[in-house]
Amino acid sequence: MSKGYNVLLLGASYGSLLATKIVLAGHNAHLICLPAESDLINKNGTLVRMPIKGSEGLFDIKSTDLPGKLSASGPETVDPTDYDLAVLAMQEPQYRSSGVRELLEGLAASRIPCMSIMNMPPLTYLKRIEGLDTDKYRKSYADATVWDALDPSLMTLCSPDPQAFRPPDEPVNVLQVRLPTNFKSARFESDAHTEILKKLETDIEAARFDTGNGMAELPVKLRVHESIFVPMAKWCMLLAGNYRCVQQTEMRTIKDAVHSNLEETQEVYQWVSELCISLGAAPTDMVPFEKYANAAESLISPSSAARALAAGAPNIERVDRLVQSIAANKGLSLAAVDSTVALVDNWIEKNQEKA
Repeated sequence: MSKGYNVLLLGASYGSLLATKIVLAGHNAHLICLPAESDLINKNGTLVRMPIKGSEGLFDIKSTDLPGKLSASGPETVDPTDYDLAVLAMQEPQYRSSGVRELLEGLAASRIPCMSIMNMPPLTYLKRIEGLDTDKYRKSYADATVWDALDPSLMTLCSPDPQAFRPPDEPVNVLQVRLPTNFKSARFESDAHTEILKKLETDIEAARFDTGNGMAELPVKLRVHESIFVPMAKWCMLLAGNYRCVQQTEMRTIKDAVHSNLEETQEVYQWVSELCISLGAAPTDMVPFEKYANAAESLISPSSAARALAAGAPNIERVDRLVQSIAANKGLSLAAVDSTVALVDNWIEKNQEKA
């Protein structure tokens, strides 16, 4: 093993993007995934396809060519005490599944610092927001009990802003980056745990990749912020774009969800932003609407939540419902948000009936 941190990542799909950045920076990453995935990753490594600034086309970043070590397994064989940091990179409903639930309990008992890169913030993280009664929001989670043993002081949230997908005609160890923005993490409560993130941030920033034509800087960095509200800027994007891909009978692209009625999109975006500010965020923690609207121009497929519902998923992450509930407890509502929540509810109901 190379010297450096040992990072455990629960989830090998989106998680393989951050894992690749970690091993490029000389640290070690272990992915928790399904048997078919772990067999393939242990045999061939992962392959992340991404653009490089100033170069044409996409580059294949193979984990087997990088200085750190990448490995994978199911949840049952893992000893949490072998790791310096755990990254929660699965979809929120998956944490109640057999093996994963027990691993989460093991992380809690071992007191390993955990950074979530889920869109849905763990209930544990919400406890770090002063004055928020988290008992009121348990119903927004597939199973809120999985978060009960974890300590808020050992939990942080990282906004999964980079957009990536598994190409449907490729093996499951391949991930393609669509929008190469940065991961934005809030600090931990303790300086010692925050130092782990800052070291990863520095090493990822300094790492270079050999393109064959010289050493190049790769996009998708880790940025560590003092404010616990910075990752929640993603809520505005999710409510204004991702969840509004869900329509009555079909799904639309994020670009269409944002740009087909830009006035309504901006209204939703600003409303969610103001809700975050009412919880304690600074206006500077939020991403300006114009910046998001410009980025959405390149997002020409439906969101992962919309694609999952269209494929028959009986459960997805419900940030839409969580935001609606937090607002309702402050006496706030917005018709466009209520309409989106109702559409998502309707799809889930139909999918559960079929399942």
